[in-house]
Amino acid sequence: MISTLGVYMALQIAVCKETAVQETRVALTPDVVKSLTGKGLQVWIEKGAGVEASYTDAMYQEAGASLGDRASILGKADLLLAVQLPSMEDLKTLRKGAVTISFVWAKSNPELAAQLEALGNPVFAMDAIPRISRAQSMDALSSMSNIAGYKAVLLAAGALDKYLPMMMTAAGTVPPGKALILGAGVAGLQAIATAKRLGAKVEAFDVRPAVKEQVESLGASFVDVPLEEEDTETKGGYAKELSAKNQEIQREVLARHIAKSDIVVTTALIPGRPAPRLITREMVDGMAPGSVIVDIAAEQGGNCELTKAGETVVHNGVKVIGPVNLPGTLAFHASRLYAKNMSNLLDLLVKDGALVLDYSDEIIAESIVAGRGE
Repeated sequence: MISTLGVYMALQIAVCKETAVQETRVALTPDVVKSLTGKGLQVWIEKGAGVEASYTDAMYQEAGASLGDRASILGKADLLLAVQLPSMEDLKTLRKGAVTISFVWAKSNPELAAQLEALGNPVFAMDAIPRISRAQSMDALSSMSNIAGYKAVLLAAGALDKYLPMMMTAAGTVPPGKALILGAGVAGLQAIATAKRLGAKVEAFDVRPAVKEQVESLGASFVDVPLEEEDTETKGGYAKELSAKNQEIQREVLARHIAKSDIVVTTALIPGRPAPRLITREMVDGMAPGSVIVDIAAEQGGNCELTKAGETVVHNGVKVIGPVNLPGTLAFHASRLYAKNMSNLLDLLVKDGALVLDYSDEIIAESIVAGRGE
């Protein structure tokens, strides 16, 4: 950027400590900071921003970042990078034209989108990156979903009062546990792989027939549901919401498979809408005491009727776990992956040390949720 005195100044990138409840991740990690400073950019890190993800202030300084207090680095930022959207108070302190990049979830919160638009500065949403091949390296939703699928199975295994793998002992043979994964997107596929590694017998279901091959390639059995709809996938690769009739067909088939499962991991989400209801109270009633449900979609309303976000509900001996921010429970690697996604997006937004917002680019056009000036 050029100052009012005509002197070249490096683009100022700011990363603050996350303030959202239970948020332990950090937007940039030292390895990415080193890459950015090597390109001539100035990176400011709020003191202690990476501590909960095991990244110390000294590590950031060694990578070339400067440390500062929150107020000072917000005041000089050209780019504010975050995991969760900073508070309105923080955003109001940014100078005119400063760009914010974080998860925003504007599609499901139009009131927030209107508030951001009123502020006037550009805001890019990591959750709005289009699912196209060119944007795969920037796809933070996939990065975080991968972690969520892995950790969900570990939670289920930890809460289950049985072995998952088959055990042959002097006292007898213990059969493998049965796992059912609902939804075979990024989180679901990772959940399948993790459950298989732990030795479980795995089944999986998804309304998109196209994922059957992926499910079976991981060693799981695909649950076939005779739906009347053929078009069950959105342009972006997500599952579509089914008609009422097809939902009933789905429930009838799933009820039988849920009843015989030791653990069920649900991962179904529809962008911009509440999570689809896949498991009813009656289905939970049909499960054996000691069984476990881990509902990754808890924060979006849950795939199970009994799910409560951030809580474990015990119903007739069945544990229904509604975890919040699963990626944050593996903050070191979650931050590392998120920072790489962020770095790849910055390669698109920053040219020769300056911000270049080319709205003819599909990735830029779809990921900006406020401040485009239209």
